[in-house]
Amino acid sequence: MSILRNVQPRAATQVAEPPIARFLFADTRMAWFWLIVRLYVGWQWLVAGIHKLTGYSIDFSTFGQHSGNSWIFTNHLGATLTGFLQGAVTPANMANPATGWYVWFVQHVALPWAGFFTYLVTFGEILVGLGLIFGVLTGIAAFFGLFMNLNFMMAGAISINPIIGGLALFLVLAWRVAGYYGGDRYLLPLLGTPWTGTLARPEKVAAPPVPALR
Repeated sequence: MSILRNVQPRAATQVAEPPIARFLFADTRMAWFWLIVRLYVGWQWLVAGIHKLTGYSIDFSTFGQHSGNSWIFTNHLGATLTGFLQGAVTPANMANPATGWYVWFVQHVALPWAGFFTYLVTFGEILVGLGLIFGVLTGIAAFFGLFMNLNFMMAGAISINPIIGGLALFLVLAWRVAGYYGGDRYLLPLLGTPWTGTLARPEKVAAPPVPALR
């Protein structure tokens, strides 16, 4: 413990954020770029969620096409998700310490509760898509989208997950300005952050000093 006491700095030191990072992730001049990114990522999530909900595609190239059964409106709730999750339960994944914990989670939590997770995935995708498209709590929406991306990849689905997952990671970093052209322009000042509180409160004006009596 004495060694650690000598290593730890006596005072906290903050490393200044690089100017390029401030420009990319905290400057409203870059909000137009993050608008394009979040619309793309949000649209991918919304298309996936609506397809799971209805069985029909709303994508531009395949609009209205029936390309699968609904995950929700079915007599076998959770069956589709169960088949998807089985891709993670392989001997190689079970023997690998890096993925064995996820196999345990699939076997003991996800598969027994496949019906519940079907609702969670379907409506989670829709909410993430809407949040990103309209710029409402963009950083939170992008975080949960990234979380689902990681789970899909752990279950063996590559597809477009690495692309929108990587973009979602950047949206999380740019949470201060990513929703500037959207609902966050008004929500973030109102809600503030856990470490600052609301930013919409008027600043208190300090009272002028009282002159000393002579």
